[in-house]
Amino acid sequence: MINSELKKITFKEILFQIVLNVIVFIFFAFDKRQPEIELFKIYFYLNYAIPALIINYILLPKFLYNRKYIGFVLYSLVLVGIIIFIEEAILEKIYYPDTRGRKFLGIFHNLMGTMPTLTVLVGFKFGWDALTNRRKVEELKSTAKESELQFLKSQINPHFLFNNLNNLYAHAVEQSPKTPDIILELSAVLRYMLYDCKADFVSLENEIKQIKSYISLSELQIEDRGKVTFTTKNISNTKFIAPLILIVFIENAFKHSSSSQSEDIEIDIVLEELENGTLKFSCKNTYRNQSNISNVKGGIGLTNVEKRLELLYPNAHELKIKTIKNENFTVELTIDLNKTTST
Repeated sequence: MINSELKKITFKEILFQIVLNVIVFIFFAFDKRQPEIELFKIYFYLNYAIPALIINYILLPKFLYNRKYIGFVLYSLVLVGIIIFIEEAILEKIYYPDTRGRKFLGIFHNLMGTMPTLTVLVGFKFGWDALTNRRKVEELKSTAKESELQFLKSQINPHFLFNNLNNLYAHAVEQSPKTPDIILELSAVLRYMLYDCKADFVSLENEIKQIKSYISLSELQIEDRGKVTFTTKNISNTKFIAPLILIVFIENAFKHSSSSQSEDIEIDIVLEELENGTLKFSCKNTYRNQSNISNVKGGIGLTNVEKRLELLYPNAHELKIKTIKNENFTVELTIDLNKTTST
C-alpha cells in the first residue's frame, strides 16, 4: 500500500513539496528580533516536517481517503504527541536549557505552537490531492464522453448500411436498371462514413455534399410516388459540424413517408446558415398514420442523434420534433456553429 502510493509521486509534486517546505521553514525559523536564521532550528522544523510527510503520504491515502476517520484522527494525535515529546524532552533541553527547556508549559501551549505549521504542510498536500483528483475526474469524463460518441457513431453506420442494402436488394431482385446507380451512390456515402467521418467535426460544405448524395440515393425508394426538395441558403465554407447529424433526420423522413404512403409523398428539407453563425435545419415529410410505421418514430437513429447532440452541443442546440394532424412529421433543429471547432 505504502509503496504503491510512493510510486504515484510525480516530479512536479516533489518540486512542490520542496518549495513549500522551504517557504514554511523560512516563516517558521525567522525571528524579527534576531534576523539571522539559526541552523539548529532545522532540527525543530524537521520535527514537524517528517510527521507531516507521514500524514501526507501514509495517513491521508490509507485512512482519510478511505473514510477511516477514527484511525486517521488517532494516528494523527499520536504523531502530534511525538512531536511535542521530542521538542519538549529533547530539543528544548539541548538548545534552550535555561529558558523553554526548564519546564513543561502544558499541552495547550504546545498545541498552539505545533498545529499551525503542521496544518499548513498537511493542508497544502490535501489541496494538491484534491486538484489532482479533480483533473483525473475531468479526464475520465472526457474519455467516457469520447467513448460514448464513438459507440453512437458505430451504431449509426450499420444502421445506414442495413436500410440501403435492403433497398439495393429489392432493385436487384427486380433486375432494375437503377441498380448500378444505387451502388454508385451507396459507395459514395459509405466512403464518406468510413473515412471522412473519423474526425469529430467535418466541414459543413462537405457534409452538405454527402447529404445530396444520400438524398439522390434515397429518392430511388419513392421513385415516382412523390416529390423531394432540398434547399440551402447562405452556406459558408468556413463552418464545421459533427458528421451524420442531419442525415439521420433525412433518412427518417424517407423511411417515414415511403413506409406509409403509396403516393403523394412530400419531403421538404431546408438548410440555412444565419448571420450569427447559427445553422437552421428543417425537415418535413408527409405520412399516413398506419400501424406499419409505429416503430419508425422511435428508431435507433433518432435516439442516437439526440444523445450525440447533447454530448457535442450542450446548451448550443435546440431540437423540436412534432407531428401535425397525423399527416406531417416535422423536425426543426438549430445549432450554434460557433461552438464547433475542427479537430
